[in-house]
Amino acid sequence: MYLVKRPKFTGFYFIFAMLVLTSCAKQTLSPQTFSDSTEVQSLQVIRSVDSLKAVEPEKSSLVEPVTDSKNILDELSFTYLKAKSKVSWKSDKNTDNYTVDIRAKKDSIIWMNISVSMISGANGLFTKEKVQFYDKINDKYLSWSYDSLSTMLGFKVDFGIIQSLIIGNEPFKKNNSRVIRENENFIIQQEEGKVKIDNFVGPNRKLKKLLMKEDASENKMQLDFEDFSQINQSLFPFSSQITLDVKNKENELKKTIISIKYSKVELLETPLAFPFKVPEKYLKNK
Repeated sequence: MYLVKRPKFTGFYFIFAMLVLTSCAKQTLSPQTFSDSTEVQSLQVIRSVDSLKAVEPEKSSLVEPVTDSKNILDELSFTYLKAKSKVSWKSDKNTDNYTVDIRAKKDSIIWMNISVSMISGANGLFTKEKVQFYDKINDKYLSWSYDSLSTMLGFKVDFGIIQSLIIGNEPFKKNNSRVIRENENFIIQQEEGKVKIDNFVGPNRKLKKLLMKEDASENKMQLDFEDFSQINQSLFPFSSQITLDVKNKENELKKTIISIKYSKVELLETPLAFPFKVPEKYLKNK
């Protein structure tokens, strides 16, 4: 008799937490299915999945302030997005690989279906209020609020940052940003509480790197975007890498690298369904 092991999504629990910069707080939740309806129109780009590579570090150069910062950044515009990707998570002790299907409604909902070894068994849902994760195979449910995440890490985390991880848009829109020019690149410098934020914009007017750092804690998150292809008159980053340096409970700085490689991206006008239901037993005594 052969025993088949259930696929474990433990690594992806960690990825999920790190994507929203870590937490284990449970929130009240109701079963729900999201959907909309309108006319169909779609644009898609299909790519082969190959190896992931890190973005080269910036070379030192002369910089100068920019007085007219309008139209520096070309952001991806969409109503609905549907994508297939490979996600790799690596820490000092473990490495895990996942296939992730993504659906999104701009500035509203992000839904994920996570598979391991071609077995689909976990769903995640990001809304503007909270983050939810349900592993159907191992019967585990997790939920986070953005407030709890922000408090734990010491700086603001919200839906906009998560959306930026996926599509490569600037997560913080600030009127008092400082913009400098570095050769053919631009750097948009911002502050969010105690966190310093640098947005690096390339010659193609796309965000190629985002660096968030809190000096007091030394916690740091860096997003690198590359392998841009044109979709609907705009460029989409088919490769991205998230590098997290975050202190653990023992005050040790730990590095985690999450790499994302897209094989297919569609920009849609037709509504998508975002099926996500929580078993009744998790709703009791909430």
